[in-house]
Amino acid sequence: MRVPISVTVNGTVYHHEVEPRLLLVYYLREVLGLTGTHIGCDTSNCGACTVMMNGLAVKSCTVLAVQANGAEILTVEGLARDGQLHPIQEGFWEEHGLQCGYCTPGMMIAALQLLQRNPDPSEAEIRHALEGNLCRCTGYQHIVNAVRYAARKMKESGAMPVGGR
Repeated sequence: MRVPISVTVNGTVYHHEVEPRLLLVYYLREVLGLTGTHIGCDTSNCGACTVMMNGLAVKSCTVLAVQANGAEILTVEGLARDGQLHPIQEGFWEEHGLQCGYCTPGMMIAALQLLQRNPDPSEAEIRHALEGNLCRCTGYQHIVNAVRYAARKMKESGAMPVGGR
């Protein structure tokens, strides 16, 4: 049995029929070909699969694709606009906030949610917001610096982080 779903991902509406047990992370990667959302643990421990769903950061390995029916999803691929990196992406680049890059998409989405809620977070607030995302390479300080960089850039430009725009 397959179930019809309609989701908006990075501003594009998609209609598919999916197995009821298909996880959102696999829908994004295998059906839509958006491989920026990573599969790290399938248990919601690592956060590599974090995406925005209806404005909230969720771990897509814990959401069925059918639960996303009618939802608006933002993946890391949707952050950049017109060939320009989002300030969060730019921050990770400029502040060396990644090494292997596996956790980076989930970290960026978690950072986006933080900056939507608090455009000028302290270091402690950044660390708390990223607690659900594991990095096995960097030791986190560069990631914290990247989020601070993004907050500064967004404040300077007057850009609102809503929806990754």
